[in-house]
Amino acid sequence: MTIERRELPDAAAIAIAAAEEIARAAADAVAARGRFRLVLAGGHTPEALYRLLSSPPWRERIDWPKVALLFGDERCVPPDDPRSNQRMVRLALLEALAAPPAAYLPMDGAAPDAAAHYEGRLRGELGDDPPDLLLLGLGPDGHTASIFPGSPALEERSRWVVAVPPPTTVPPPIPRLTLTPPLLIRARRTLVLATGAEKQAALARALAETGEERETPARLVRRSEGEVSFFFDPAAGRALS
Repeated sequence: MTIERRELPDAAAIAIAAAEEIARAAADAVAARGRFRLVLAGGHTPEALYRLLSSPPWRERIDWPKVALLFGDERCVPPDDPRSNQRMVRLALLEALAAPPAAYLPMDGAAPDAAAHYEGRLRGELGDDPPDLLLLGLGPDGHTASIFPGSPALEERSRWVVAVPPPTTVPPPIPRLTLTPPLLIRARRTLVLATGAEKQAALARALAETGEERETPARLVRRSEGEVSFFFDPAAGRALS
């Protein structure tokens, strides 16, 4: 498949470019299907994007009452824990919106049977439809969502959500929930965001013509059924030819 590579000057430019893609995808999805289903990522780079989307003029460009916000992964901590993706999204995005989204489906990482519970909510929202746009980050170890190097989640063929043990390659070492390839690769549009020199080697492996998903799980986007783009800054892209 063809993967778009887009080097942008800095993190701010990446946030603007991603916001443009989201606004365009939202308008197209609402026009075609009446609803825009966006899967959110955690991390510092997406956080800057969410703060941009919640500020003028961006928040007015998206018809939020026709948006469903879903989550790609979560740490198994209470929703108000500083390490929680749900908390970050609430503070960076939700609290600044004038109108709430049509659906907001955060993962409750601290709940019993959290993976099965979230999968039920996802299937209720999506039915047979794929997500319209999937946001992913890239870890310095090559992970994406919460699928880490060597993770059995890469081999999942039916479940959409699984619990994973604490990672050994990046902090914090706490259990996670993550979406799995059977859903991730179905997205109509996937954006992978990467900033910083610490992502340089991982980005090069993710975009290489050959390589192993078990070493670099972000390579799973090469199986995607939709369009895939990597947005990165010069520091992250330095090792690319």
